[in-house]
Amino acid sequence: MESLTHKFDHLFKVISSSNFLKKESLGGEIPFFISSYKAEEEVACREEIRLLKKKLENKGVPILELNLYELACEILESKGGMERMFKVEKAKSKDKFLSALQSSLNMHQVLMPLIKQKIESNNAKVYFLTGIGLVFPFIRSHNVLNNLQNIAKEAPTVAFFPGDYNGHTLNLFGLLKDDNYYRAFNMDKIEAKI
Repeated sequence: MESLTHKFDHLFKVISSSNFLKKESLGGEIPFFISSYKAEEEVACREEIRLLKKKLENKGVPILELNLYELACEILESKGGMERMFKVEKAKSKDKFLSALQSSLNMHQVLMPLIKQKIESNNAKVYFLTGIGLVFPFIRSHNVLNNLQNIAKEAPTVAFFPGDYNGHTLNLFGLLKDDNYYRAFNMDKIEAKI
């Protein structure tokens, strides 16, 4: 648990720094950052994220949290409710259910427009992307990150990833290799410049 506390102290120092907020030292790269954590620390990490948001906002750094699970629930509720999806799950095979779910949460036509709307109606200085593990396998993290780079350009985005990220490869839960993703900085490797 001590390492998680240390990790979030480090995140606060980095994210609250003017260098980070002004997107300096990126070498022309998109302002995407990944903070990975052990999957078994999911519940503790959620609380640490909540505390980090509060601490940053108290320091004058407004945060927009884009929780993929909450966004998926919001979309499904607007498309007939969760009960409708439960009925599909009972009546269809797992593959057909997954297909119906992915169709309802279409990345280009539904999910990204909703995220864009939330970003445009908010004055956040930093975006937090959370809930990545909760929406697997119907929403894949590398797909979100690839599509988000066209929308989330105004402020740095920090994705909280349950697994491993070595700067090239995302391993969800430390077990499942997702597609390679080279466009994000590893938050653990960034020094705090205040």
